[in-house]
Amino acid sequence: MTGVLISIILPCYNQAEYLPEALESVLKQSHSRWECIIVDDGSPDETKRIADEWLIKDSRFSYIKIKNRGLSNARNVGINKAKGEIILPLDADDKIADNYIELSLEEFRKDETVKLVYCKAQKFGIEQGIWVLPNFSLNKLAQINMIFCASFFYKKDWLDIGGYDINMVYGLEDWEFWISLLKNGGTVKKIDSIGFYYRVKKVSMITNLQKEQKEEMLQYMSVKHADFFVKQLGSFYALNKELRTLKRAYMKKVNNKKYVLNLFLKTFFGISIFNIRK
Repeated sequence: MTGVLISIILPCYNQAEYLPEALESVLKQSHSRWECIIVDDGSPDETKRIADEWLIKDSRFSYIKIKNRGLSNARNVGINKAKGEIILPLDADDKIADNYIELSLEEFRKDETVKLVYCKAQKFGIEQGIWVLPNFSLNKLAQINMIFCASFFYKKDWLDIGGYDINMVYGLEDWEFWISLLKNGGTVKKIDSIGFYYRVKKVSMITNLQKEQKEEMLQYMSVKHADFFVKQLGSFYALNKELRTLKRAYMKKVNNKKYVLNLFLKTFFGISIFNIRK
């Protein structure tokens, strides 16, 4: 697959200070047949100025500016423009190893059932060291996400599942996308070397609102992929999650028979028959 064109999709929102490092890691790839589409997601910083400099350096870079509508939309816009058969999303503050594309293409070449290729990862920034993640299995994927965004997949598969879900506005879009991609079959390959570098930055503590937003996304995934979670976990993800991790007051609500019945009806029929206060 030495002649295969790889499309690297690089959304950027307020990450201009890190963008040159990400683009430099792309430029150094041992596999030369790539294009890198920088998607400026309405960023108010110096993203355009920096992107313009790299467009001059190499014609394989291109630039699109769109209105800020979130990461899923930005990736979809970039992938829709992509000419490559295989896609690699890359966040603007991260980096990839020089041979990441080359090694990944070899995995696709060896096995036509492969749908996704990723690698070992290393943290850098304010925290350093190997990023230890569980090994992939569908059952484990139903519990947590162990595959980072910078993983390879076919554009045709992206088309088949309708792209990244733009309803995932508060995060977890990668996890939801991998479930959509893999729940009906396909092989996942993990390269036994470090190909991805994840930047750890100083962030503020998660607020209650952010926690509620995360739970909203989990609830949405639970409904959308109810068949997957029931098959892998024997229960709805939302119910399983609540039973394991939520605070005591919320667990009392889970034990309420009316709440459980509402969750069932909402998951499979899109209706609720009880008005239960939070």
